[in-house]
Amino acid sequence: MSLKTSAMGTALKYTLRYVKQNPDENLIKVLDLAETVFPERYKETVKVARRYLEPGGVYYPLIMRIIKESDPVFLERLAYNFFINQLAIGVQKQMETEKKYGFPGPFTILVSPSMRCNLSCVGCYAGLYTREDDMPPELFDRIIREGEELGTYLYTILGGEPFVYPHLFEVAKNHPDVVFHTFTNGTLLTSPKMIEQLKEVGNIVPVISIEGWQKETDQRRGAGMFDNIVKVMDTLKANGIPFGVSITYTKLNADSVTSDEFYDFLIEKGALFGWYFLFMPVGKDPDTSLMPTPEQRKKLYETVQRVRLEKPLFMMDFWGDAPYVGGCIAGGRRYIHINSKGDVEPCIFVHFSADNIKDKSLKDALNSDFLKAIRAHQPFDDNLLLPCQIIDNPERLREIVETTHPKPTHEGAEVIVENEKIKSFLDDYSKQVHEVFDGIWKERYESNEGMKKYADQLYQEREEKLKELDQEQKKNN
Repeated sequence: MSLKTSAMGTALKYTLRYVKQNPDENLIKVLDLAETVFPERYKETVKVARRYLEPGGVYYPLIMRIIKESDPVFLERLAYNFFINQLAIGVQKQMETEKKYGFPGPFTILVSPSMRCNLSCVGCYAGLYTREDDMPPELFDRIIREGEELGTYLYTILGGEPFVYPHLFEVAKNHPDVVFHTFTNGTLLTSPKMIEQLKEVGNIVPVISIEGWQKETDQRRGAGMFDNIVKVMDTLKANGIPFGVSITYTKLNADSVTSDEFYDFLIEKGALFGWYFLFMPVGKDPDTSLMPTPEQRKKLYETVQRVRLEKPLFMMDFWGDAPYVGGCIAGGRRYIHINSKGDVEPCIFVHFSADNIKDKSLKDALNSDFLKAIRAHQPFDDNLLLPCQIIDNPERLREIVETTHPKPTHEGAEVIVENEKIKSFLDDYSKQVHEVFDGIWKERYESNEGMKKYADQLYQEREEKLKELDQEQKKNN
């Protein structure tokens, strides 16, 4: 760590402590100071940030919630790990990785250390796994060590149910410099021992899965689950543990999970942020009946854009927010997924793999022909609001799988690219979402000079990568 970075970290900690003493007054004083001490080249950036953070600004209510509701020690560690380690140190390392190896270090690595779960939700396959299928803690440790070398200090923990994994806190203690962004059903987070462990490590952020109100949640997750989630949220809030929510957006819950009443409920319960994921037709027997319609996707996109400006809750739409990150970020462009068996998948929903992390280093796995082909094709469409290679541009995934020959990571994974009925459905669905979103893209993004320039640069890079990939394939053949 450089002297400059160390100084930044110290300044961040003392700033948080100072603001915490009297948030309403001291945040303004910090903003006043920032305008005077930052170099001239940053002055305009500070002014813009101030408009968002000061009273009356869009994010002022959310910042106040974070400062007032979060345990100060917990908040300091998370802020240090994310802003200093991940954004200051990590991003620099990620760029150096790209210069050295030709691909960027992942912004985050998704890890499913266990596919086991303590629930039996409708349509879920977690019950098929046993403790023997868990990832050895030594392998989990190695993934994080190698990830840090590439610049990754943010790890998204999935499953199964992560808190069923017996080594989670052990691994978190071994790596105090990273953030564990942990998706959970929440059932195990109400015991005093669990709360004590969360506070002790201070680098695990729970993200609670919720399907909507009681009817939708209990229907999929089991009777009493909604009440349990409410209890979990109350417990986390009472103990000052920052948390968010994860919502699977389906045809059935589209209205309830985008209502103002639902957002106000989440705010009251203490959630600070939330992720929306579209229901995806993956697995051995893909279910297309729960996929949100194109019009429902449009509603989600428009609602999230509005809510971020109106409520102290930062909601994110993994599909609708794709223009801000240049479309799909899977395949090692910004993230990968490693399942409990060690298979390196390009995405949590793309169940194919060319390598297993048990046999290769993280660096070598990221450089597989499969992942290189995915990165070369990104963005998959000129409309960045339609980023996905599965449901928005299904012909891309088929082409990549056909040319690079990755292996399915579970029985039936290949159905999504081979089954004629599923292929026909996805082609039709893709056509429909293009009809809905192409007009929005042209009206709201192509007319924006900054966004158009960014998109043009991405498309140019894509063409160059595709040419390089084509030349490499011809050479290998």
